[in-house]
Amino acid sequence: MIWNESAGLVPETLEIVKEVQQDLEQLTPNVILETVKSWLPGLAALGYRLLAAGIILVIGTRLARVVQKMLGKTFTRMEMEVSLKKFLLSAIYASICILALFVAAEKFGISSGSIIALLGSAGLALSLSLQNMLGNFAGGVALLLLKPFKVGDYIICGTEEGTVSSIGLVYTVLNTMDNRTVILPNGSLSNNNLTNVTAQEKRRLEIKVGISYESDLKKAKKILEELFANHPLMRQEDGILVFVDSLEESSVLLGARGWVATGDYWSVRWDLIEKIKLTFDKEGIKIPYRQIDIHT
Repeated sequence: MIWNESAGLVPETLEIVKEVQQDLEQLTPNVILETVKSWLPGLAALGYRLLAAGIILVIGTRLARVVQKMLGKTFTRMEMEVSLKKFLLSAIYASICILALFVAAEKFGISSGSIIALLGSAGLALSLSLQNMLGNFAGGVALLLLKPFKVGDYIICGTEEGTVSSIGLVYTVLNTMDNRTVILPNGSLSNNNLTNVTAQEKRRLEIKVGISYESDLKKAKKILEELFANHPLMRQEDGILVFVDSLEESSVLLGARGWVATGDYWSVRWDLIEKIKLTFDKEGIKIPYRQIDIHT
């Protein structure tokens, strides 16, 4: 390639420079003015679309805030759980804003159908990858809406049991009696049999004990009745029942029933079992047990 000695440029570059000079010579004020005038309709249309889209977005966000505030008061009157309340209000606000965004996008010729199809495909892929998590989330929403238990209740689900310390949208946390923390997915809680031990203010206490056939049956029943009736935490107004439950192979099975406050259940039960054993021993009421006699 040979350099041009006068300009220091190669011939190809000189041709480009000449073309640019010719274009600049044609840029007279009249040509520039005409070009700008030809752009005005398009710029005006673009400005109108931008203004309309902006107004739609502003109205949409303000409407979302108004709806969010109104529903927030309604949820408060319904005594809805705080975590569920926050989630629903955020979801409603986001939904209204997204709807306003779709309407605004149509001002630029963007079809909302194509956006919805794109979001649907992305949502399907995401839901398949997070299937278990979404199941737990749906279970959490069901638990917070139906309220089968609340914080502070003692529940049993399968092999796990404990006092509910927190209820989230995905997991529920229990504290066991030996101070272990158990985290249960809400999907399992909503799909399995669940027992709420502390749902009621009172609970029936039943104790069964076997006595030997040689023991005094009426005396044993009287002892059980007196122990239940004299216990300070027993609800006497709900009545006490002592009965013969069955005749076993080596014992007569007696039963005693009474009502206690739910929170006193275990302390009363343990106390009565101990007193029954001590009183039966003192009064000569035998409680049979398995034994093997070996004769030599």
